[in-house]
Amino acid sequence: MASTFTSSISEFDSLSTPLRVLVAWRPDSPGPEALEFAAWLSRTTDVRIRVVSTFVRPWPATSLSKLGGKYQRWFHREAELSEKSVKQALSDVGVARSSWDKEISVFADGPSEAILLTEAADDFDADLIILGSNAAAAKGRFLAGSTADALLHSSPRPLGLAPRATKLSKRGVTRLNFAFLDSHGDENDTSLRFAAQRADALGVPLRVLAFSPSGIADSPVNKKLDFTRELVDEWREHSLAMLDRAHDIVHDAYPELSVESEIGSGSGWAGAIDALKWKKGDLLIMGSNPVGPIARVFLGSTATEFLRHVRVPVVIHPVPSP
Repeated sequence: MASTFTSSISEFDSLSTPLRVLVAWRPDSPGPEALEFAAWLSRTTDVRIRVVSTFVRPWPATSLSKLGGKYQRWFHREAELSEKSVKQALSDVGVARSSWDKEISVFADGPSEAILLTEAADDFDADLIILGSNAAAAKGRFLAGSTADALLHSSPRPLGLAPRATKLSKRGVTRLNFAFLDSHGDENDTSLRFAAQRADALGVPLRVLAFSPSGIADSPVNKKLDFTRELVDEWREHSLAMLDRAHDIVHDAYPELSVESEIGSGSGWAGAIDALKWKKGDLLIMGSNPVGPIARVFLGSTATEFLRHVRVPVVIHPVPSP
């Protein structure tokens, strides 16, 4: 199995240096978390940051053409104000100017924010698109808004999710975590390879995780025939075996990389996640569900529910169908 794991490592060696990070942020955003995520990464590795501010307009382009110069003047004025706010906000969160892209601020308008962000990522050839949480999220949690939800089901590029009002290590990323949400996950998962390669490149340890949540299935009507406990136990056994295999395969591919594995057990996803110890320097990497031959992010219901309880920044890595 190790040969299968190592055969595709070279595809990750070509990741951009510096890492090209596109941040979705507007001056009226509810918080600076997306920018803070980018600043956190800049304390970890060489990055090139660009910020895109979007204006969603419901009216068609044909209506805009009737406004002529008036619309153009408004657009340029908004772009100038956005750039001024972006530069100030980046300075406030501690992003050094050496990490700014030459075109640090992009202002884009159109009928769909998700499409605007995707196009901006294509123009920038972004390695990562960072999104902030919906303002309604609990402190330390990520809640997807409509744009994030659309990208979580369609983005061809990795997505960075910044929890609301979370505290991050001043030393940057100090540990990468990779999560298996299915006890029958594939230890040759391309997202695990991605996490291992990134951890090795950053010189930080990798923690491979599995989860055994209880209470996520409905209780049977006939208590005497309650087999849910047996299924949870079997889930845990499969998870432990999978972690052992994943640990060995990663260690064989990256013998110098510090690799550990843990399983989180608790009541529901919240209990299983909170059963593990998390650090301010933790970054969690997750794969998405393959839905076609093209690598795109697509999160199913399990991953979506899981994300609502995570307290650290997350990177969703798109996975193609086999």
